[in-house]
Amino acid sequence: MEKKALGRGLDALLPSVKAAPMPESAEVQRLRVDAIVPNRYQPRQTFAPQELAELTDSLKQNGLLQPILVRRKGDGIYELISGERRWRATKDAGLETIQAVIRNCGDEESIVLALVENLQRADLNPMEMARAYHRMMNEFGLTQDIIAQQVGCERSSIANVARLINLPLEIQQLIETNRLSMGHAKVILGLPGQSEQLRIAQLVVSGTLSVRETEKLVESSPVAKKRATKDLRRTPWTDVEERLQKRFGTKVTIQKGRRGGKILIHYFSPPELDGILETLLN
Repeated sequence: MEKKALGRGLDALLPSVKAAPMPESAEVQRLRVDAIVPNRYQPRQTFAPQELAELTDSLKQNGLLQPILVRRKGDGIYELISGERRWRATKDAGLETIQAVIRNCGDEESIVLALVENLQRADLNPMEMARAYHRMMNEFGLTQDIIAQQVGCERSSIANVARLINLPLEIQQLIETNRLSMGHAKVILGLPGQSEQLRIAQLVVSGTLSVRETEKLVESSPVAKKRATKDLRRTPWTDVEERLQKRFGTKVTIQKGRRGGKILIHYFSPPELDGILETLLN
């Protein structure tokens, strides 16, 4: 029996998503199925065979209820922007043509539209989202603030999801296969060192622990205890640190000296640094 993800999922991080709009006065056309190629920026990596089979049966019975969105690639070829599952089901149903809307857009808009549509349908798992965000930052130079505006959520939500890339591959696979939730991942990310993160993740999965139980487990970790001992002197600043961490979407520590002190804002990748700087300077 397949294990369900434990604790809260993406809804806690991404409260709302803007709709991916069709072009005004969009004209629906019929295109040959074999003249369409998949979106190379498709954030969704897995397509459940059973769901695809059900959609194929529905297409045979009722036809396509919503056209796909494509863009021209030249020589009579079109690239999908959104609707890959509908396109796959149409091929499986043995149909030669499919209803489509053609949109003129570049690579950046294509990946944003594909991401937004999948978020609307709750089709993406957290790791697919994290990889999509990193691709938008690394390939197109978009900041977390810009991505947040285009996707329709808080910058801290983008930062929280993007940080999943820093987890060990074994933990990423647990998240991707729905055995570990976003709530658990956020707690585990607070641990320094991938070996300790992996150890805790394995205990969480084997014991089907809740997020609260995971927090207690992390607090009892030798690594966490060692760090907590150092943090006792900064206890009065804990609330401020938590507020700053929420604002920047990353770890923030306050170190108080005799007369002054330091505020340390941690980052784990160049795109994260860009997002922090943009927040500070705006």
